[in-house]
Amino acid sequence: MKHWDQFLAPYKQAVKELKIKLKGIRGQFELDSSHSPIEFVTGRVKPIASILDKANQKGISLDKLQEEIQDIAGMRIMCQFVEDIHRVVGLLRNRNDFKIVEERDYISHEKTSGYRSYHVVISYPVQTINGEKKILAEIQIRTLAMNFWATIEHSLNYKYKGVFPSDIKMRLQRAAEAAFRLDKEMSLIRGEIQDAQAFFTRKKEQTQEEKD
Repeated sequence: MKHWDQFLAPYKQAVKELKIKLKGIRGQFELDSSHSPIEFVTGRVKPIASILDKANQKGISLDKLQEEIQDIAGMRIMCQFVEDIHRVVGLLRNRNDFKIVEERDYISHEKTSGYRSYHVVISYPVQTINGEKKILAEIQIRTLAMNFWATIEHSLNYKYKGVFPSDIKMRLQRAAEAAFRLDKEMSLIRGEIQDAQAFFTRKKEQTQEEKD
């Protein structure tokens, strides 16, 4: 167990640091009183059992885990609109505190299951007492609708071990299309939604000032 603690330590540190940095982006937009393309950020380190399962499925030896499993450290950025996803990707590309090593666009080219998301794999430098250690981390960027679908599909995937009954598979694909249509409809009234949210924020701040 001590070996695993040592192995996972830099990944846990990376997740903590990336949470702060990515949430900081949202904070900067709020200070500027402009729409933040980031709604919220989550992160996790993959459990040991999941790492071993993935290694077994893909035929990855234990000494190759760091190089060949890209999502031991995983971040998720939620956005309100599809357009926000592309803006977030642009912000990530412009950063110099990590290096993007791979991008996978499952929005323009969704999976056959209906899965949609934008994946960015980064090489992130973690500062340790033994010097710098670069680890791979995956950042998934998706809308709230995409995330709802993906969360349900992930749970069902565990239950059926990737082999869905035909009716479940069909309904999941229909649900994926419905989620995508929802995102498209929201994009069409994006300006109205953002104006309303800005008005609500100003009203809340004004009420707070009056109380103070």
